Amino acid sequence: MTAFHVLLVEDSEADVLLVREAIDALDVEVRLHVVTNGEEALAYLLGDGAFHGQDGPDLVLLDSNMPRRNALEVLQVVRAQPTLSGLPIVVFSSSEASRDVEANLAAGASAYVTKPMSFDDFVQVVQETLRFWAARVLEA
Repeated sequence: MTAFHVLLVEDSEADVLLVREAIDALDVEVRLHVVTNGEEALAYLLGDGAFHGQDGPDLVLLDSNMPRRNALEVLQVVRAQPTLSGLPIVVFSSSEASRDVEANLAAGASAYVTKPMSFDDFVQVVQETLRFWAARVLEA
């Protein structure tokens, strides 16, 4: 089976650990790469600097409130790149505000997911998100 490459853009160590927990219990082989801010995310996706020559991800899980460029700023740059225009990007946020959801989707997010507060719910949402996108990407 082909590995599913995921770029996690997350500055919270606790949330990174929760995503790793979710992946460990998943029935899909996931290769996870983590960056901690919007600038690193763009460097990774554009193949700049230390990320030159790196294979691109199949999916980006993007925290909405990142240092050095938030999700909206990252989406704006990524969606302007023809080679990245079809890359699935799921924004994870603690905000349920409709204006935040609408702004991220309008900026090019493939989906917007509100981070659940409980451990079990968080893990379940991450697993469902990864299964959904892995099925779409790996079978395409």
